[in-house]
Order: sequence, then structure tokens, then C-alpha cells
Amino acid sequence: MAFLPETFPMSGPKDYRLCVAPMMDWTDRHCRYFHRILAPNARLYTEMVTAAAIVRGDRDRLLGFDPAEHPLALQLGGSDPAEMARAASLAEAAGYDEVNVNVGCPSDRVQSGRFGACLMATPVVVRDCVDAMATAINKPVTVKSRIGIDDVEDYRFLRDFVAAVADGGCRVFIVHARNAILEGLSPKANREVPPLRYEFVHRLKEEFPGLTIVINGGIRSLQEAHRQLALVDGVMIGREAYHNPWILSEAEQAILGGVTPSCREAAITAMLPYVRRQLENGVRLHSMTRHMLGIFSGQPGARAWRRHLSENAPRDGAGADVIEEGLKLMHRGWAESPRKPGERA
Repeated sequence: MAFLPETFPMSGPKDYRLCVAPMMDWTDRHCRYFHRILAPNARLYTEMVTAAAIVRGDRDRLLGFDPAEHPLALQLGGSDPAEMARAASLAEAAGYDEVNVNVGCPSDRVQSGRFGACLMATPVVVRDCVDAMATAINKPVTVKSRIGIDDVEDYRFLRDFVAAVADGGCRVFIVHARNAILEGLSPKANREVPPLRYEFVHRLKEEFPGLTIVINGGIRSLQEAHRQLALVDGVMIGREAYHNPWILSEAEQAILGGVTPSCREAAITAMLPYVRRQLENGVRLHSMTRHMLGIFSGQPGARAWRRHLSENAPRDGAGADVIEEGLKLMHRGWAESPRKPGERA
């Protein structure tokens, strides 16, 4: 079932109505370029980068992106206000449209650096970081958090955190509607085991109508996005956008009314010039095709497509012809299937 744009209430800023989650080891610049082809107006986020790495490290590598990726936000990890402000300034100079503070990642490595979800326990620290960053730059400073940490399952914890951070100037909160368990669960399990409590995020919007509230967690269909957009300002799609990227094209049309590729094959074809440019710059084919494996999810020939790219793209010297051969396999799959391309099993 598809939803026309007018079926979505327009209470929230259009810029945040459709977002793609920052995902470590996934949403790199090649992934984001592909997602931009599928969803020309969705808001994209980088993988988390630490403020310390940007201030002291290889800025060109850490902050580089293609101009086509706009609107694009840099997600920052850190807890030192001065360092966060300096990194935000460098991000603004590099051309980012937003700087997002990570207050949701539960990994041990992130906790040891005193950033991520553990910062929800110290909202004053987050407030001071936001205040310093908002003073340093003219772009929006936003926060991505969980609804709580460990066994704290009281809505008031989330409410008080948001109230404190809003005092620092944050006006956009992206909330993953699960608790973060700081000990005993892996980052993967933290995305699946703690129960979703969408009602906490909905209540947040009710109590803070002047803030932009974007909901994240478990949104895997347009139907679910439709339900959420009746209650909050935006939806952020995570794993589903990676494993089934075509949902971004469908969501772009339904939520933002944008013009998208006519079909999955058209999206791949549109990606080829970028692939060829990157290959000339020494990028390995697999670094790009790994983000394209799920584009034909649910379609005849999808398994052959994934197998072909997985086996051939990592080989030394692999070129764009590997993708073109994969499309030929898809054509054969369509010809042999009683289903038409675009029909799900």
C-alpha cells in the first residue's frame, strides 16, 4: 500500500520529516551517495566521528563528502564542550548542514570515551556541549538519544533530559524509542532486545510542542511511518534503509513528494558514473557495492544479484562491469519468473 504525500500531516519542518539513521560501518560516503539517488530530499547522517579525531586527525578524510549528499549532518561523539565546539566549527567550514550529538550509542568503546548513551545520565554535560556548539556555528545543533539507560524506565527521565538540553539551545531531538543497556548487551542486541516504547516519544512531542521531535527505532514500512508522522515531526529509518534501500525511494515519494528513480535498475544505473569516478580514485569496488546488495530485496533474481556482487566485487581489479553483469542476471531472473519486476513475493 502506498501513501500519497497529502495523507501525511505537515505539522513538522519538512527538512526532518524523513531521515536516514547514522550507522557505524554502514553509512559511509558511498552508502550516502546511493541513498541520495534513492531519496533526493531525505536528511542523511554520517557515521559517528569523535570530536577528538576531527580536531587532531585527518580532517579531509573524516569530513569529506560529495556535494550531492546535501542535506547532510555530521554526527559527533564527545563530552568536552570546547572540543565539541571546535569540531562543530570545522564541520560547518567543511559544508555540513547540521551537527548532531550522539547520546545514544551504548558500546563499551564509546562509554570509555565518555560519550554516547552514558551521557544521558549527565544532561548538564550535554547541555553545555550543545550550548558551546550552538554559539560557535550557525548551523543547527541536534541531539540523538535513547529514551533511557539501563533499568530506568520512567518517562520523567527522558523528559528531564530533553528539558535540560533544550536549555542549551537544542531544538531538534531524534529519539530511538528504546532504552540503552550500558552493560551486558552488545550494540547489536541493544538495537533489538530493549522493547520499543513509542509512547514515550509521542508524549515528548505533546509536552514540548515547540521542539522538533523525530522518532527512530523499528520503522520498517510506509504504514509505520504514516502512523508515526501523525504524532511526531519526523521519522528516521535505520536498518531497513540499509537492508532494503528501495524503501527510501518509496518514502521519498510518499512523505516528501520528491522525484525518484523510476525503478530499482534505474537507481543502479544512476550510481554507475559515481562508481567509475571512485574506481579511478583508487576506491575498491566492494566498498561501494556492499551498500547495494539489498536494492532488489524481494524481487525475482535478488539472490543471484547478491551472490554475484559478493563473489566478484572484492576481487582485485574489479570494475563497474561487475555491476552491469549483475543487472543482466536480474534480467534473466525477471524473464524466468511468473512475477513482474516490482511485485513482492
